[in-house]
Amino acid sequence: MFEYKIDEELSLKMIDHQDAEELFDLSDRSRDHIRTWLPWINFTKEVEDTRNYIKMCLRRFAENDGLTVCILYHGKIAGVVDFHEMDKKNNVTSIGYWMGDEYKGRGLLTRACRVLCHYAFEELGMNRIEIRAASKNIKSRGVPERLGFKQEGVIRQAALLYDEYTDHVVYGILKEEWRKKEAHI
Repeated sequence: MFEYKIDEELSLKMIDHQDAEELFDLSDRSRDHIRTWLPWINFTKEVEDTRNYIKMCLRRFAENDGLTVCILYHGKIAGVVDFHEMDKKNNVTSIGYWMGDEYKGRGLLTRACRVLCHYAFEELGMNRIEIRAASKNIKSRGVPERLGFKQEGVIRQAALLYDEYTDHVVYGILKEEWRKKEAHI
């Protein structure tokens, strides 16, 4: 499977069926951490659930409607980043992500998202990328903030999370803004 090397310790690879056990193990070890913001973990109870998730990701890729990549840190799966809600008519996409508990705080998500933003703008022809994060999820919000996304607003009560509504902060960046920012790095 294709792997994109970012640097000596970090690379991205498209999710594949062979990743099911390692990805399930990572999510299972990170269950308490993930559960705080992402309720899908409660429905991921066995490797077969992860296999079904991978099938969905590969189907979306085959239909040209998404791309899910594993973040590899020293060759081990550390998390997942994906494009979802790809709107080809308007050249807009959004990025979602999660990181295994033992890999937090190393800047891996920011570095991976930087590569995916470049790919979306320069290879896929996107004009806008959006990232949404729960308003109280400060670590997740830090990713778009470090990448130069602009906070565009708050969607009140955007998601029902364990019987409580959660607000989402919406971040966006345009191709022209990205290119200006990248030119100064």
